[in-house]
Amino acid sequence: MITLAIALGSFILYFVAYHTYGKWLGEKVFRLDSKARVPSIELEDGSDYVPTHKNIVFGHHFTSIAGTGPIVGPALAVMWGWLPALLWVLFGSIFIGALHDFGSLIISMRNRGQTVGDIAGRVITPRVRMLFLLILALALTIVLAIFGLVIAAVFKQYPQAVTPCLIQIPLAAVIGLLIHRKGGKILIPSLIALGLMYLSVTFADTPFLHQFNTTLASQSIMTWVSALLVYSYVASVLPVWTLLQPRDYINSLQLLSALALLLVGLVVAGFFGGAPVSGIRPPLEIAAPAVESNFTAKNLPLIFPFLFVTIACGAVSGFHCLVSSGTSSKQLRCETDAKMVGFGSMLTEGFLAVLVILACVAGLGLGVSSQGGTLLGAEAWQTRYADWGSTQGLAAKVSAFVDGSANFLKALGISATFATTLMGVFVASFAATTLDSACRLQRYVIQEIAATMVRHQPTTAPHTGIKITANPISWLCHKHGATLFAIAIAWWMASLPAAPGKPAGTGGLILWPLFGATNQLLGGLAFLVILFWMRQQKMPIWFVVPPAIFMLILPIWAMGYQIFVAAIGSNQSWIDKQQWLLVSIGLSAIALELWMIAEAVLGWKSQRAADPITPQTVEQS
Repeated sequence: MITLAIALGSFILYFVAYHTYGKWLGEKVFRLDSKARVPSIELEDGSDYVPTHKNIVFGHHFTSIAGTGPIVGPALAVMWGWLPALLWVLFGSIFIGALHDFGSLIISMRNRGQTVGDIAGRVITPRVRMLFLLILALALTIVLAIFGLVIAAVFKQYPQAVTPCLIQIPLAAVIGLLIHRKGGKILIPSLIALGLMYLSVTFADTPFLHQFNTTLASQSIMTWVSALLVYSYVASVLPVWTLLQPRDYINSLQLLSALALLLVGLVVAGFFGGAPVSGIRPPLEIAAPAVESNFTAKNLPLIFPFLFVTIACGAVSGFHCLVSSGTSSKQLRCETDAKMVGFGSMLTEGFLAVLVILACVAGLGLGVSSQGGTLLGAEAWQTRYADWGSTQGLAAKVSAFVDGSANFLKALGISATFATTLMGVFVASFAATTLDSACRLQRYVIQEIAATMVRHQPTTAPHTGIKITANPISWLCHKHGATLFAIAIAWWMASLPAAPGKPAGTGGLILWPLFGATNQLLGGLAFLVILFWMRQQKMPIWFVVPPAIFMLILPIWAMGYQIFVAAIGSNQSWIDKQQWLLVSIGLSAIALELWMIAEAVLGWKSQRAADPITPQTVEQS
């Protein structure tokens, strides 16, 4: 019954945290005002700044921040033991992650919807703005490259998930158009769309759909990556109400329904056992050790700091500050809605990560097929978690969650095919929402960088007085140019081979070790901005300082170790090992972070009193 106790206790803990710590932050620290004028109304443009009901923004925000992060990270980190992973998820999400997301959303709303990177240049030093934007561009390029590969890999592993994921796109576009033109509530149309998606899951094994899914899934990795990036381009340049909001809302309903099924399945398995194996329902028990006693035997890296960067989403993720300040802050129609969207979404993601942990350490024990038979308990666990090297592949991480959670559903009497397909769709759908949101965010970042460079270019050539009539990068200031540039760089990075002679698309995953560290690095830098802004506003900051220090030290430690020990620290040349991209990006990120920290130290004592945010000050920043 310990599995049930963990699930129930986690839910109660998050519920209490939302109504105590979250309430204190909203009412006493940030002093949210329901009558305050928000960017979505002040700057409404029908495209990016759109006043939207909090339930819809919550759906967009949550599905954008979740992705596969809270699935892949916890599914791998349980190798150190389920207890360290669980504790980091529970307390990290409440005291670090939720504070980070909530704070990023608030400072963006009170700065006319600007991104955290833009705000950094005003509250720390002007140079910091460009440094932060460059780090954001670096991190988002990795996200775009990797998540395109992630979705392609999921489709190849679970072909039956292709149709349910594809059908969401036209359904979301139709819903967005109808709601925008005729008004009305989005709930009923989205429920219908969700039902149609579930029907496609139900009939995934019919001859036509099976052939259709298999044919599409058989396409090369780079064919899928190219198609997904083209989709991301379209989703990025369209108004948010056209595709982004309705698709994310449908996915949020999918998440809630899947979570409900998982919880009910977990309860049934806890009281009655899992789906029958040889006529007997196996008991729901944790098959993994609470703390791994022999890290060396499984070739595990150092638990400190790697546990804290392996689980990024689910505990704390710097990518969330981009969603909070890049899209969500431009859609909230009321300041008090920020608590539900910023703080509540992170706690929901934390609870998802808890269920992932339970699916991997207990759900797998309910049965794993092996050589025509079924393994149970610790034997089932060992088939997926025998060695760190064998679990680092994307397929192993995803399948551990999919099979474990499908076992919860099978305890309800749901067929194995439907349960497995539904969980595969769950993973692919959330990766896709992260991909299109990341593309839109990267567009914003590139536009800001280009606009800054164009604005600061001299209008006449030095020493000649000849007027400069054209700027070679001015095309990046426009949304189409910036988006095309973003997906072109991501496509190139994703297309790299793992080694000479290997197929295109295999080398992009060498960046996965940097994904978690870069993610946490963004979180630490966002905390710096939050810290400076709150100090400027005369708010208490004592509870922000420890998370900020923690999040600045751990990522650079993990990234440095990954580069100098894992990538370079061997007799074989890191160029021969095809690690040059990992090393160059990692070193660039470390250099930019150290520079930004130095700027922050210099700017701490000289920080000026807060100036009111006006259109003029925003334009000058």
